[in-house]
Formats: sequence, structure tokens, C-alpha cells
Amino acid sequence: MAMAALLRKRASLAASSSILARRFTARNATVQVKGREPLLFTPGPLTTSAAVKQAMLVDYGSRDGLFIQAVQDVRDGLLRAAGASQKDGFECVIVQGAGTMGVESVLGSVVPRSGKVLIVSNGAYGKRQMDMCRYLSIETSTLEYSDLQAISVGDVLKELRADPKLTHVSVVHHETTAGVLNPLQELAAAIKKEFPAVELIVDSMSGFGAYELRMDWGIDFAVSSANKCIEGVPGFSFALCRRSALEKTKGNGRSLSMDLYAQWLNLEKTGQFRFTPPTHAILAFRQALMEWEAEGGHQGRLARYTANYKTITEGMEQMGFKLYVPEDVRSVLIITYLMPTDPKFDFQKFYDTLASNGYVIYPGKTAEAESFRFGTIGRLFASDCEMLLAQVRLACSQMNVSLPIK
Repeated sequence: MAMAALLRKRASLAASSSILARRFTARNATVQVKGREPLLFTPGPLTTSAAVKQAMLVDYGSRDGLFIQAVQDVRDGLLRAAGASQKDGFECVIVQGAGTMGVESVLGSVVPRSGKVLIVSNGAYGKRQMDMCRYLSIETSTLEYSDLQAISVGDVLKELRADPKLTHVSVVHHETTAGVLNPLQELAAAIKKEFPAVELIVDSMSGFGAYELRMDWGIDFAVSSANKCIEGVPGFSFALCRRSALEKTKGNGRSLSMDLYAQWLNLEKTGQFRFTPPTHAILAFRQALMEWEAEGGHQGRLARYTANYKTITEGMEQMGFKLYVPEDVRSVLIITYLMPTDPKFDFQKFYDTLASNGYVIYPGKTAEAESFRFGTIGRLFASDCEMLLAQVRLACSQMNVSLPIK
């Protein structure tokens, strides 16, 4: 009798466990994709390769010889990516933290207290530089454009002619706000031709690695991040520097931890960071750099991203979605769409449907219109973009939004 009761109790527990397991599976099916991880159609962090993830499965000491070599490999590889080398008079300084920390480190270390920087802005990231300079008490002048426009080289030269106090110009290469590409090479050449003493600072956060950037164009400082077009993981940013310009920054630093000169000097003297480095992110990035070079560098990476862009824009056009940025200044890295006017289109439902099926996008960041964004960067291919389009159709169907959309 006791045995029969025990068996019934076990059966009841097994049934309960089975019900809980089915409920758990059903609940997780709304947030997980069977057989793979989510794909990130975002400006970053990005989808990374299996090999990049695997590179992080090793623990290195921050002062270990193996890690010091990895740091040097990354610094050398980043200079090569910009057509530069230490032999040619350029340096790479790694800065812990997000890309914003890298930009703030450069602005706070490069512009002397007697200096003045012209910030040329056509989006949220130019405006962020203005905020940094206010916090750091750096004297600034600003030249602002709509986030639909590229900057004008002629306008920058006019500002420099009108204000002899300007010692630096800071500009965003690829403005991630809406996906506008600025004429960096033309700007650098024009500034150095007429104002050779003015130093050029470039935020190439989401451009570097896809669109070409060469330090010998006349760039003095260029900043980017690990988790953008090189396809590493978050954890650090980096500044590529003309050594002669970097050496002049000694004593300029407005922050202990973000003193670019002090960081560089320590890396050169010891091969080590002054403070705890992002060891796993460095190892992942070294692998990402090898994959970038194997794919053909800027040209190969841009070709794949362009294929992604064409797949998405052609499919979205067929569905009636409208692009925000004019074609003549639009990059292939970030695609911004105007929010549909159909009252049944609910962006949160749209986002949630895509995310629940493993396709993560970004809301818009533009100042002039409601919008949303697709990133084409990261370890994504045209076939992934076709699947994204299928999910867009599904989301519209679930909201009873007719296609082509209005």
C-alpha cells in the first residue's frame, strides 16, 4: 500500500515537471531563437563570429607576456588598417571603455587649455562632443547641420578663416545618428593645405573598418571602437595618433584615467595598461582583426555590408517603407526609415515581434522625424537580411498593416 502511494506521488511529480517544462519552453520560445542566437541589426554592439567569441574563453593575466603580445598585435594591426605604422610616425593608444570614453579622452587630452576646437556636427554624436567640451571647460565654436545633411568643407574653411584662435577641428566621419557619410578625405586635405597648424580630430566610431580612413590624409587623431565594423566585442576604444601631435599633449590631460599621453607612455614603456585592461575583449579583437584582414580589409568588409544594404533597401522599398536620408549622403552601414503613418503600425509591437524571433533592430535617434534603424554591420550576410525582411512582413501582418505600407 505504501509502495503504491509512493509510485502515485512520483507519477504526479513527473507530470508536474513535464507541465512546467512545457511552460518554460513555451515562454522561452518568445525570447529565444531555436538553433541560434539573435542577430543584431544594430549600430553596435554587433553579431560576432564564433571564432571571436571563442577567443574570449582564455584567461590571461594583465601583465603576462602573452597578453602584452596580444596588445601589441592589436595596436600594430589597427595602424595597418589606417595605412600607418609606428615607423612612419604614428601611434595607437587603447582606451578602456566605450567609444564615448575614447572621444572624451582625445578631446580632454589633445586640446590645450589655451586652445579652441571647432566642432562640426550633423547629428547626436557631434552634439555629444559639445557636451564633453562643456564638462571639460574646453573652449569651442560649433558648426551645426541637420542630421539629413553632410557637412560642408567650404563652411569649415570659412570658420577657420574667421577665427584665428581655432587650434583644432573635430568631426564625425560616419554619423551613426541617421547614417550620413561626411567627406573626410576632402576635409582633411583642405584643412592641411590652408591651415597646416590646425589639428584634425576624427570620430570614426561606426565608419572605421568599412569606409577607408588613412592617417596620411592629414588626420592627427582618429577614434573608433572595438565593437563596430572590425566586429569585436565591447570593452575598449582606440585612438590613432600622429606621434608629433601626441607628444605635444603632455600635461594637457584633464582626467587621470583618460590622459591619452600618459596611457601611451605607459604602453610604450612597459607594454601594459596603467589600469586594469579588458583582457578578453582584446583577445576577441585580435581575432576579429585577423578575420577583417582575411576578408579583404576595408574593401572586402564594405562589399559585404553593401550587399546587406541592397538586400534590405530593395525589400523594404517593395513593402512601401520610406528612407530618411537622401541617397547622395547616405551610407550603407545604417539605414534609417521614417515611421509609417498607418495608425495600426505600432513600433513597440513591431520591435517586439522581430526581437522575439531573433532579429534585433534599433529605434531612431533623429531629431527631425520619428524613425527606426537597421544596421547592416556585424557578422551578417545577405541571407540574414532576407530573413529579416520576412520577419518585417510577419510583424506587419500581425498588426493588420497592409503592404505596401502607407
